[in-house]
Amino acid sequence: MQQDQLQSLLAVLADGEYHSGSELGELLGVSRAAVWKHLQKLSELGIELDSSRGRGYCLPGGLELLSGAKIVECMGANAELLSLEILPLVDSTNTRLMSRAEQLPSGFVCVAEQQSAGRGRRGRAWVSPFARNLYFSLLWRFEGGAAELEGLSLAVGVCIAEALESLGIDGVSLKWPNDVLADGKKLAGILLEMSGDPAGACHLVIGVGINVDMASMQALDIDQPWIDVASLARAQGLAPISRNTLCARVLRNLWELLDEYPERGFAFWRERWMARAAYLNRSVRLVTSSQQTHGTLLGVDTSGALRLATDTGEQLVYGGEVSLRPES
Repeated sequence: MQQDQLQSLLAVLADGEYHSGSELGELLGVSRAAVWKHLQKLSELGIELDSSRGRGYCLPGGLELLSGAKIVECMGANAELLSLEILPLVDSTNTRLMSRAEQLPSGFVCVAEQQSAGRGRRGRAWVSPFARNLYFSLLWRFEGGAAELEGLSLAVGVCIAEALESLGIDGVSLKWPNDVLADGKKLAGILLEMSGDPAGACHLVIGVGINVDMASMQALDIDQPWIDVASLARAQGLAPISRNTLCARVLRNLWELLDEYPERGFAFWRERWMARAAYLNRSVRLVTSSQQTHGTLLGVDTSGALRLATDTGEQLVYGGEVSLRPES
């Protein structure tokens, strides 16, 4: 199905009401037989449809689709500078921006309803059911190379946590270096990728994935405890949180972060990260492909390096292919 037809079809069905095959066919300019084929393709995307003889087809409970107009409206500050692309389906929002980094303006954002090859840290797949979570990437240009990016992934985590808190969500914590947690379970992840001159002008793509409203059956391939915004909102007595509103809040925070980061650096953000640090002053282990290091988590320094108290003294860990886990 062409993406414009997919968007048109979903825009009608998103209200959760029944729509007849003839109505949908008229909208798309195709036969009822073609409508049926298009609806089958929606099922292939994991979108559950209900059909009823004499009434037509519906998406039970409706579906909130991403809207550029709503995101811009909710973003407020800097919205006029936003270059936004919203796609029904993409392999990976990070991959899409990385492949076009030289041609796109700084501040360009790609948001997708679904990713077919979403990626997390350490090459892991990011589970991406259609229109249930947030998957977006933001391109930004830096003139000072990798030196200007020190600790940035941690500050991005602060931006996500503060966006969630601004919508009433309590209990968000940050796991060094790239995860956002709630109740000790993964709520969001961050993937930073860079191209260009490591010592000069470079392009940075910040990928963000946030679990918003994901059914258990859609998350069978996730290999760690997870949680979503919808379940947190219900548990905390909050109204459902809009994906468009959440996206706008995170983007607004990121814009302010990136605009000033070369001058301020991570030192400006350190205390805000420490206030939400997961496992602070607890026994943890750092796991790499070749070894495990045990110690007590002391937090991070002004560069974003992890501070770990071990039997042989304090160690600083700057990143790489490493996983932080609490001692059971």
